[in-house]
Amino acid sequence: MNILETKALYHDFSGLKVLFDVNLEVEEGERHAVIGPNGAGKTTLFNVITGTYRPSEGQVFFRGKEITGFAPHKLVRLGMGRSFQITSTFFRQTAFQNIRMGILSKRGIRFNMFRMLDKMDDVTKETDEVLKRINLDGERDIPASALSYGKSRSLEISMALATDPDLVMLDEPTAGMSVDETHTAVELIRKLTEGKTMVIIEHDMDVVFSLADRITVLHLGAILATGKPDEIRDNQAVKDAYLGELEV
Repeated sequence: MNILETKALYHDFSGLKVLFDVNLEVEEGERHAVIGPNGAGKTTLFNVITGTYRPSEGQVFFRGKEITGFAPHKLVRLGMGRSFQITSTFFRQTAFQNIRMGILSKRGIRFNMFRMLDKMDDVTKETDEVLKRINLDGERDIPASALSYGKSRSLEISMALATDPDLVMLDEPTAGMSVDETHTAVELIRKLTEGKTMVIIEHDMDVVFSLADRITVLHLGAILATGKPDEIRDNQAVKDAYLGELEV
């Protein structure tokens, strides 16, 4: 069963066409990677799916329900979480406060309730449990701006998952990380997305082939191929368009 589908999706910016007839299918429970050269339309596709952009043409479906053009906050309530290519934590807030925001969103607690937060023992307990799970309990009260780059990215990934989404969309979660940070992030993603559906944009092919159950290749705004990692690795058209430039 597909948890996410796009049908005949097109998008352009002032006449500049970016997506062409994209028909993406993501099965429930799978880890699905979207790869392709720079400018292939990967982040635009994510932005259309997650409500940042409305497509020029086509439809987006989540669990069989059309969600085309739904605002991002509505999609969160439906069970979709997202991280961004550029770190988007609240820099002045502590690691604890950042994770707590995701948990509050999951529980539907509005900002006018924030004055009561210190009395919400169950929220505090859940937040501390998340921090321990992602190995940031030692940085609980440190502002996000003071965290290392790798830990800041881990915090952002965890924020996307703190809302307990059924589908999580990760946009280049390991971008800019060292080899050691990347390894830590991959293990964190694997652990946090267990039992969930994940769609990930990623340039690091070691990350892609270690995490993905299936891979979709975008090229010039259109889907070039979709298949299991070995099928994509052996696809000559994909090699010519993208993988031939990389060591895989």
